[in-house]
Amino acid sequence: MEIADRRVLLTGATGGLGRAIASALAGHGGRLVLSARNAEALQELADQLPGGGHTILPADLAEPGAAEKLAAEAGDVDILVANAGLPAAGWLTDFTPEQASRALRVNLESPMLMARALFPPMIERGSGHLVFISSLAGKAASPRSSIYNATKFGLRGFALGLRTDLGPRGIGVSLVSPGFIRDAGMFAEAGARPPAGLGTGRPDQVGAAVIKAIEHDRTEITVAPVQQRALAHFGLASPAISVRAQSGSVGQKAAKAVADGHPAEKR
Repeated sequence: MEIADRRVLLTGATGGLGRAIASALAGHGGRLVLSARNAEALQELADQLPGGGHTILPADLAEPGAAEKLAAEAGDVDILVANAGLPAAGWLTDFTPEQASRALRVNLESPMLMARALFPPMIERGSGHLVFISSLAGKAASPRSSIYNATKFGLRGFALGLRTDLGPRGIGVSLVSPGFIRDAGMFAEAGARPPAGLGTGRPDQVGAAVIKAIEHDRTEITVAPVQQRALAHFGLASPAISVRAQSGSVGQKAAKAVADGHPAEKR
């Protein structure tokens, strides 16, 4: 699907990955509807992007009903890029029921409900694409990430299942699954370093993956060095061994750094 002159709804637009995705989409001629919580930051981003016709729709997807409202206000959207996410890092008992619900709502429920609202008009028009930004955490579990893993495993299953429904009807559904990304994402936001020896990707690579997913109707694109991709696939094939390996000191240390960098008041 060509992106030029298409109306694109991008959530989580003002984060590190969101800005890279926005830049890539605008650079390919998309007319962006940018959404995140901070209106001022959204407008600043919209003003900096190449092209024209970009608009903003502030929304807090952790609030009940926000996803449906955002989809309705966005109007006729040709492409959805569901990028908004909460880190949800920490022991399960560190989360209040409300915090757990917020993570589930932002990371999993909101993409599902936005897709539900947006794809029927796409079918009527005969074209459209839905992109879900997942994570390698949707393939392999990691310490102090049980809620985050649940949302990303769930998002991956949802997107792949939805593709089987919508693909035959001419609507593309894609997953983009980053690994450790430098200067953006969970580790960068927490001020923590990814585990040594596994390498990192770049935010612009995530943006490029979104473009490739849309233009070539790719099922899933992983943005990570080969060693991370191999470990993630191993986690899918041999979860028992993967969990034991992740439970070691290296995995625990990295997970603690991320969890400590995302205190409860930021969840």
